[in-house]
Amino acid sequence: MTRFRESVRSLLREQVLDAAYRLVAADGWGVLRMAGIARAAGISRQTLYNEFGSKEAIGQALIQRELEGFLVGIQRELDSHRGELEAAAAAGVGYTLQQAVDNPLIKSVLLAARGGEDDLLAYLTTRPEPVFGTAMAMLDAYAIDAWPDVDEESRGLAVETIVRLTVSHIVQPVAPPEESARRIARITARIAYPGGDGRA
Repeated sequence: MTRFRESVRSLLREQVLDAAYRLVAADGWGVLRMAGIARAAGISRQTLYNEFGSKEAIGQALIQRELEGFLVGIQRELDSHRGELEAAAAAGVGYTLQQAVDNPLIKSVLLAARGGEDDLLAYLTTRPEPVFGTAMAMLDAYAIDAWPDVDEESRGLAVETIVRLTVSHIVQPVAPPEESARRIARITARIAYPGGDGRA
């Protein structure tokens, strides 16, 4: 019975997040209201409040879900260049930046921020969770295994640098994704291997 309830709750959460995603992609984060989400999800407002509590909580869950999808793709890109730090970093960052360009939710978040509505953007920038903490934990675990010759301090600095620079370029792109990815990868490699060529 407990497992059944958990399954129903999980389906409900996905139903709500799918509805919120569609609304944000179509109309933007700023005009999103709990009543609209409830209608789109086919549930009562009370059920929605019981499950999430606030619009902010839904925003956090949306960003967390998108991040999880990003991390799966990043892991795939990193694995395709295993043992070559700079090439792996360029592939992972390039994937992330291109996904940010193509992703309707991220586009909406950035457009809302430029219009003065930055609640959801905060999850990408000023708040440590979920983006920075989750991404850095994943990348650090990968780096320990893939680049064992990089010392702990350099590895930590390289991981933090690549995550923060990537998020910065998502929020305020200054070049095409491929070019930005190459530059971020080069910086990361120089931090990990001072004076080296960035190859394990």
